[in-house]
Amino acid sequence: MAGSFQFVVTRKNPILVAPKSETPKGLYYLSNLDQNIAVTVKTFYYFKSKSKTNQDSYNVIKKSLSEVLVHYYPVAGRLTISPEGKIAVNCTGEGALLVEAETNCGIEMIKEAISENRMEMLEKLVYDVPGARNILEIPPVVVQVTNFKCGGFILGLGMSHNMFDGVAAAEFLNSWCETAKCLPLSLPPFLDRTILQPRKPPKIEFPHNEFDEIKDISDTGKLFDEDKLVYKSFLFEPKKLEKLKTMANEEDINSNNKITTFQALTGFLWKSRCEALRFKPNQRVKLLFAADGRSRFIPPLPKGYCGNGIVLTGMVTSSGDLVGNPLSRSVSLVKSVVELVTDGFMRSAIDYLEVNRTRPSMTATLLITSWSRLSLHKLDFGWGDPVFSGPVGLPGREVILFLPGLEDMKSINVFLGLPASAMKVFEELMKI
Repeated sequence: MAGSFQFVVTRKNPILVAPKSETPKGLYYLSNLDQNIAVTVKTFYYFKSKSKTNQDSYNVIKKSLSEVLVHYYPVAGRLTISPEGKIAVNCTGEGALLVEAETNCGIEMIKEAISENRMEMLEKLVYDVPGARNILEIPPVVVQVTNFKCGGFILGLGMSHNMFDGVAAAEFLNSWCETAKCLPLSLPPFLDRTILQPRKPPKIEFPHNEFDEIKDISDTGKLFDEDKLVYKSFLFEPKKLEKLKTMANEEDINSNNKITTFQALTGFLWKSRCEALRFKPNQRVKLLFAADGRSRFIPPLPKGYCGNGIVLTGMVTSSGDLVGNPLSRSVSLVKSVVELVTDGFMRSAIDYLEVNRTRPSMTATLLITSWSRLSLHKLDFGWGDPVFSGPVGLPGREVILFLPGLEDMKSINVFLGLPASAMKVFEELMKI
């Protein structure tokens, strides 16, 4: 990284982009699945615009955002607390926040920052609302357009996970692109989230280990607080993924069951992360992952369902159970959790949240979230797909993100952050 060079982003004053025409007002219901992950997801997209000036590109983004918000009107509102004490949306029609910015460098600087996982630079590409103390004080969609000296710009987005899961976010962005190109929406949003209301009375029919409280007996929290957090990406190409599946199968003499790529990779990462963080053998550890329930609900959620169709599911064991055993052990645990996700389990989770009003504890926890099948890197506002794109940091230090690896869509890029000392160990464990 160039010695004393300072990467500077200069922002203009933010503006509010309201829906182009009048939209419904009042309180909008968010389901219990929308309550679960109260974070802002930050991503960026670099475009080599074909517009005459960057100002033209900015105007296209601003105009189409105003138009698409008519269809997605709750996104133009503000998160609030409902009379029942839950997160809801006050549909005020205030609009999304839009900021125009420019940098003192060309795009090469950002390419370098990505290759070195310099998150502190990438974070300047997404606008943070000054002084916001919690998600209620941040608009559901925040947009920053950063112009570069070399021409081209980066679209930096902060999107509320209460409003969108990955599928819904990808559909919203696709609709925004279609609007920019003056096309009708190929998939209009289905906005009624009351279809995921809890049952009356609620019926909790499964153990929900995902909410277990865990005691940190290994002082890992202290390690995260005191050691520098380092971000890295690890590419798992088809050959490496097959090797993991073979390893897990060979070790398990009882295995007649097919292991999926997700199960093999998740089991391997969970075991490796426990080892890298040096958990005590009797430390209880939790795995959480977001299972897409859209097609598993009975009936399936309607196409275009704009909300969280994901259910967090989890498994708790001891670190020694993973680290002290062959890979087949952790993979079989992951497999058993995947098979749990049925309509009955998901409705039980919704009812559990209704009764307990809680969020999963994240102590000694790994949360896997997969974007590897999402088309977030294919946003065409009229000047072609982004040259490159990616996440800005992670929604939490417990998160491992699966991203599309290469053009073949069969590779998986694993992105995570760990304390520097743990990352050294983790890197060695990735050499299989």
